[in-house]
Parts: sequence; C-alpha cells; structure tokens
Amino acid sequence: MSVQIPLSLYVHIPWCVQKCPYCDFNSHTLKGEVPEQDYISALLDDLRKDLARFNGVSGRRLHSIFIGGGTPSLMSPEEISRLLQGIDAEVPFADNIEITMEANPGTVEADKFIAYRKVGVNRISIGVQSFDDEKLKRLGRIHGSDEARRAAKLAHEAGLNSFNLDLMHGLPDQTLEGALDDLKQAIALNPPHLSWYQLTIEPNTQYYSKPPTLPDDDDLWDIFEQGHALLAEAGYVQYETSGYSKPGYQCQHNLNYWRFGDYLGIGCGAHGKITIEDGTVQRTVKVKHPRGYLDPEKEYLSELHIVEADELPFEFFMNRFRLVEACPKEDFPARTGLSFDVIQDALAKAIEQGFLTDSETHWQVTHKGRLFLNDLLAGFIEE
Repeated sequence: MSVQIPLSLYVHIPWCVQKCPYCDFNSHTLKGEVPEQDYISALLDDLRKDLARFNGVSGRRLHSIFIGGGTPSLMSPEEISRLLQGIDAEVPFADNIEITMEANPGTVEADKFIAYRKVGVNRISIGVQSFDDEKLKRLGRIHGSDEARRAAKLAHEAGLNSFNLDLMHGLPDQTLEGALDDLKQAIALNPPHLSWYQLTIEPNTQYYSKPPTLPDDDDLWDIFEQGHALLAEAGYVQYETSGYSKPGYQCQHNLNYWRFGDYLGIGCGAHGKITIEDGTVQRTVKVKHPRGYLDPEKEYLSELHIVEADELPFEFFMNRFRLVEACPKEDFPARTGLSFDVIQDALAKAIEQGFLTDSETHWQVTHKGRLFLNDLLAGFIEE
C-alpha cells in the first residue's frame, strides 16, 4: 500500500538575516557566516538515517522537494547543487519532479535565480508579503517594494517552470484599499502562483507579546471577498485555502501534503510523515536548534509519533478538506488503511448538515462546509 503513496521531501534551512515579529517558524538570526558546508553534510546524513529508519520508503521516487526556512537563498548555488545531487544519489527523482526553494527579495542577487535553476531548482517561492514599504518595515522585512518587483522580474527571466509570490493581508493598521492595492501589484507582476494569506498572531512571536492593531472581522471579510474576486478576474484559480494559481501551476509539493501523501523532513525542526510497510503512519520532528543539529554526537530525530487508528480519520480530512477539489473516496482506505465503516456515521451527519455532498466516487465540501470547516472536521474526532 505505502509504495503507491506519493513521496516528497522537505528540507529546512534555519537561518535568517533577522527574525520577523510575526514569524513562528523555526528560524534563527544569523550571526556570522552560514556554516553551509557542514549543514549540507548534516542534511544528507539526516536523510540517510531516515531512509534506514523507514522501510516504507524503499523503491519509491521523490515526487517533489521543498527547500524552506528561514531563508534558503542565503545558501550558495554550489551547496544547493551538492544537496540536490546527494539527495538524488539516495532517493531517485521522479521524471517530472518539482523542486521549490524559498527566497527573500532582500537576499537575491541578479544572477542567483539562474544559478539555482542550473543546479536543479525549477520553482522559486518569493517572500514578498507586501508592496507597501511602511508595512514591510513594520513586518521586519529586510527588503523594499522595488526589490520585490525586481525579484519577480528576475524569476520570469530565469526560465523556471514556475514561481510563487507570498503575499499577506490583514496587516497592522491595513485598510481595505491598502490590502487590495498590494494584491493588484502582485497580480500585475503575473506570477504563475500566488499564496495570499491572512496574517495571524501566533504564540512565541514578538507580535504575540506586543500585539499590533489588526483589521476587524468585517474588514477582513471584505478584503477576502473583494481580493478573491480580483484574483478570479485575473485568471487565478483557488485550489486550497490560501493557494491561487494560473491553470497548470498548482504547487505539487503542497498538494501532496493536503492529499495526505508522505514526506520526509530533514533539517532543524523539520516535520515528516511516512507510511511504513505495514500501513502504520508515523510522524517525525527533528532537533530544532542549529547548534544541536550540527553536534556530531547527537541524534537528528527529536520526536517520533505513531498516528493511532482513531486519529487517522481526523488527520486525513483535516488535510484533504483544505483543498477545493473533490476528495476521491478511494484515497481514504488507500492512505489510512481503514475501512469506510469507521467514518460512515460522521459522513452521514456531515451530509445531513449540508457540509458535504456525496457522489459514487467523491466527497465535495460545500460552501457551507467551508464556512463551518471546524464543525465539519469535529465530526471525525473519536470521543
């Protein structure tokens, strides 16, 4: 069963030039030079240990790789090349593999996108966040709006298969007009993919201890509704909660997450999810701090969690119902190892409440189901 589940790889690069006040990702302010050679060697060692640990990976090809952070574009193209060659030597690449790398407009030099493309990166995700210089300053970003526009232009010129712009709305003291102007500027740059998501205040961030004034719920709804219409008019199709793309440019790596595919996670604090030969689903978390991760005497693995059978329905649908597309019924037994009997009552209730529609082959979340997604998902939690 596990061999049929698509396999991806997430690679975490933990360093940033400075920590943004809203960021709750595992990122660390860079002090001195990036120890890139040691870190790439550790990543490849981490991967080899994961491959030895999980017997469900043998014989599978990599469907996608996502190099995230932190700021991966702090790494040299030469070391990214060594990383990708090392991965390919351990796990063969699928013919049409998608390899994405996150980049910050403030760390991108004129020839860097082309250099990354030459060593195998075929998709770039650019962390723009806003085109308002005052908002960028408040968000702690090290780039300005001109650099963001320039980065998008370079991505077009680099001959990549695709690229993404990350854009946030609901920023401190942001008006409806300001949010829509940001979105219009992003659309004007014609990226194949746009991640457009609302700023949320997370624990363990500077914004959590000193919360800024954010738009109220009515304003946020107006921003979303009018922004969604702008994106649709420009030819962008929403395929998941915050993902919009031109037809044919969906992020394959993210789709694999939401379709409950498998993924190895290597690097500081990286998460993984693997289905092993007996059908058991296991989740992993790696050591978070770079100092600990680079310690030659330590284990890379920090946590290993076996997802129990009674947790699997909620985990499956929590991911699957994030997508706009209908869910093939056959995916549930194929990716959880469970029978339909365990979800029959919850499905019947969801359909009765108008949260889901049901065909012979698929389940589809309704508009009402999207508005009350938490209520829909609560039905799949074992009591």
